[in-house]
Amino acid sequence: MNPLISVQDLRVSFRLSKTEITEAVRGVSFDVPANSTVALVGESGSGKSVSAMSIVRLLPENAMLSPQSKILYNGRDLLGAPIEDMRRLRGKDISVVFQEPMSSLNPVFTVGEQIAEVLRIHLGLSARQALDRALELMTEVGIPNPRERLKSYPFELSGGQQQRVMIAMAIACEPKLLIADEPTTALDVTVQRQIMDLLAKLQQRQKMSILFISHDLGLVGEISSQVVVMRNGEVREAGDVARIFNAPQDSYTQALLACRPRLDTRPRRLPVIDDIMNHNPIITEQRHCAPISDAPLVEVKGLGKDYALKTGLFKRSVFSAVKQADFSLYKGRTLGVVGESGSGKTTIGMMLTRLTDATAGSIMFEGVDLAQLSAAQMRVYRSRIQIIFQNPYASLNPRFTVGQILIEPMRIHGIGQNDDERARLALALIEKVGLGRDDFGKYPHEFSGGQRQRIAIARCLTMKPEIIVCDESVSALDVSVQATVLNLLLDLQEEFGLTYMFISHDLAVVKYMADEILVMNEGRIVERGSSEEIYARPQHPYTQHLLGAIPRGLVAAA
Repeated sequence: MNPLISVQDLRVSFRLSKTEITEAVRGVSFDVPANSTVALVGESGSGKSVSAMSIVRLLPENAMLSPQSKILYNGRDLLGAPIEDMRRLRGKDISVVFQEPMSSLNPVFTVGEQIAEVLRIHLGLSARQALDRALELMTEVGIPNPRERLKSYPFELSGGQQQRVMIAMAIACEPKLLIADEPTTALDVTVQRQIMDLLAKLQQRQKMSILFISHDLGLVGEISSQVVVMRNGEVREAGDVARIFNAPQDSYTQALLACRPRLDTRPRRLPVIDDIMNHNPIITEQRHCAPISDAPLVEVKGLGKDYALKTGLFKRSVFSAVKQADFSLYKGRTLGVVGESGSGKTTIGMMLTRLTDATAGSIMFEGVDLAQLSAAQMRVYRSRIQIIFQNPYASLNPRFTVGQILIEPMRIHGIGQNDDERARLALALIEKVGLGRDDFGKYPHEFSGGQRQRIAIARCLTMKPEIIVCDESVSALDVSVQATVLNLLLDLQEEFGLTYMFISHDLAVVKYMADEILVMNEGRIVERGSSEEIYARPQHPYTQHLLGAIPRGLVAAA
């Protein structure tokens, strides 16, 4: 039987300037059979998204495809099809769910209007018919109160609900192929589970194929029948998912599988891509929890945060984001905080650093209640409590060089005698986080996401902090880059005795990093304990629910 999609010798280059051309995809070939799920996996820059977007011809204007490249859909070459035919095909026969729903949905139209537009264009439905069908689709993808949500704008929905709207748009015309490009990367583990279950049900009901693009091998192991592993624009390995996971032949595939934190082991150091590729010895020695000192470094009691919401012209209500939170931070240890979006975990980190003011409770640090300090008084403590944000693309000033990014906070806080001394300190920190001295004069846009996160870590270290809040600081990174950054954080903790609050929705990463874990739900801490206890014997139903949603593909294959 002929495959639904056959990609043959795909070669894609991008013209960067009049003289510079880079080859992004180099002779990639794979098939997508009917009514099946094929996964494209690999690191950022591997060419997986370029390969998938070539199918629907949604590449930038500077993209150039080789004449020998072919993409056959039911035997017809899409690369040679007229653009009018492609427009009829997109959304009807082949649909795409993108990674960032907020940037993919039009902010000035309601979600009902956006779903209805697809139906009117491709199926010729009237405005009334299209809205009625949009309501059915929103019900089908599990959006609560769908009739009310039809009139909502994208910003009024959560990330998971936005992604469900994108899926409703994508399946509106019952496509033969759904391309899902990192559809769950930024979502909580429970929402991720809901989205993947939804896709599986829709696939079974509509008999469609899915091309699933991801760097999350746990997910891939659960949902895919075939896997295509890509690196540097080439296919390194392809085959049945069970064979790829249980007996990978290529060293790069082995490396991808090895560098993801697992739930059943906690090595002192995570293997990284180069370790496997270069046959370096893998550290199997287990990492143990750091001892608890006699007195906590920070003791938090009854911490709360309320927000006033305007519900009418003269009506206001109060939303409690955090309620009566108690916890302690000990020198040299890591406190993990897990929970879904809206659980209050980030708010706790923001209150600890005083980037958000608490409305109740105390934050005792060396006998001083940080929650009661004025902005001027708090400045003395800012250098001692730092934060690493989730998005390294947004947290670095694009107009500053790396050197300026590192020197500015030292100058503000009076660290170093002069700028020459500060520059020497900055160069030492650049090397400490694994970058080169020649990176000192470069700008953030010249670095990858993992390198930018290293720069953000170096910026924190300029203050010689005692406490660092890591707010989803590795969630946007590939598993290989993630392993490198996690190893770096542990090395720095060991060298400087740092204390971490590690906030994440990635439960495998939290288990690897944390000595103690707080589980948050609807603003309350519902369970706490050592990482081993929480994962081995969860007591609260919500914790059990969270752990049950973890993708088990890797664990099952390991």
